[in-house]
Amino acid sequence: MADYSTQQRVMNEASAPPVRQRGWAGLTSFLNRDSTRGNVIQGLTLLFVLCLIVYLGSNAAYNLDRLGMMFGFDFLSSTSGFDISWSLIPYDPSMTYWRVFMVGIVNTLVLSFNVILFGTIIGTIVGILRLSSNPLVAQLARCYVEVVRNVPLLIQIIFWFTAVFSALPPPRRGYMLGDLFFLNNRGFYFPSPQGDISFFWFLGAFVLFAAAAWLLRRKAQQARINQTGNHKALRTGWLVWGVALVLACVIGNGFIEWSVPALDGFNLEGGQYVPVAFGAAFVAMTVYRSAAIAESVRAGMESIDRGQHEAARTIGFSRFQTLRLILIPQAIRAIIPPLANSWLVAVKDSSLAVAIGFPELVSVFMQTSINQTGRAIEIISMVMGFYIFVSLTISYLLNKYNARVQYKVM
Repeated sequence: MADYSTQQRVMNEASAPPVRQRGWAGLTSFLNRDSTRGNVIQGLTLLFVLCLIVYLGSNAAYNLDRLGMMFGFDFLSSTSGFDISWSLIPYDPSMTYWRVFMVGIVNTLVLSFNVILFGTIIGTIVGILRLSSNPLVAQLARCYVEVVRNVPLLIQIIFWFTAVFSALPPPRRGYMLGDLFFLNNRGFYFPSPQGDISFFWFLGAFVLFAAAAWLLRRKAQQARINQTGNHKALRTGWLVWGVALVLACVIGNGFIEWSVPALDGFNLEGGQYVPVAFGAAFVAMTVYRSAAIAESVRAGMESIDRGQHEAARTIGFSRFQTLRLILIPQAIRAIIPPLANSWLVAVKDSSLAVAIGFPELVSVFMQTSINQTGRAIEIISMVMGFYIFVSLTISYLLNKYNARVQYKVM
């Protein structure tokens, strides 16, 4: 009975409204609260950051005024007046600095996308091979990872550029495949479609078919076809869309005019090409990034309990079935976080291609444009903003996917 009374009294005291203290005691009590201290610390931090921004801004304004320089982004509409060695979008020296910025962004994104794509594929294969039961294969994969990871990326880029791609024969004695693909010390040449209206109609049809296939898969998931195990409708849909896509390619190919590279004098004319600087940067960054991704894949696979392997063998699964149906779906939850970091680093590593003259964003916009306009603060701010935007976008997308594949606690 006494215990019940004590508990009732404690509950009443806890539920009773706090007694307001007045005067100095009230002020002391207010300052000792955790919420008050937290608000004060946040306020002081915000005030410090604002003061720092104002100080840096006023200091930069004073120095710009002392040097007779102006601040603003009006230079983006001025004519650049310099050429760029390689661009995927139309460009000539009569265009503006804004166009130079766009050329740098496109070149950087193309290089980064290819590095991420092929680096992920190679890294996944190497990471699985590291866990192979064949000792020779496992040791070769380990040597690949150890050698590549312990050599700085900049040295690898310079090595591939000077010792491999620059050492290729000239166009007249270069390598070719079927009179369609050519590789020499000026770059890799390949056929390209002409950008007329028929090609864009074909491209639009391809995008339409891809979107329809994606909608079909989404509808199949909504109908819980995968959960019920009845994949007949899904396979039929994929077959129909696959046949339609092949027919579109065959029919569309008749309307596309292809430009094929051909030897003209001392160089190749026609088609499309990528310079050797792109090839060196692409190979070096792909190899380097694949080694890091391989380690992430290996760690994710090893995080799966050994009993899962034994259970798969017990029920008669082959090695490939064990990987595809049991190990990889579980390991992906541990692989995604380090994989996101590797993709972010791959985009930022693209700036190292400036060392071999590849016209990416840092090369064409942060070097040449600064030298001509003197707008260092504006240009560096734009470049930093681009990398921050791309990094946050990749991080957001992979975090969304990571949250989707994680176990849900009911």
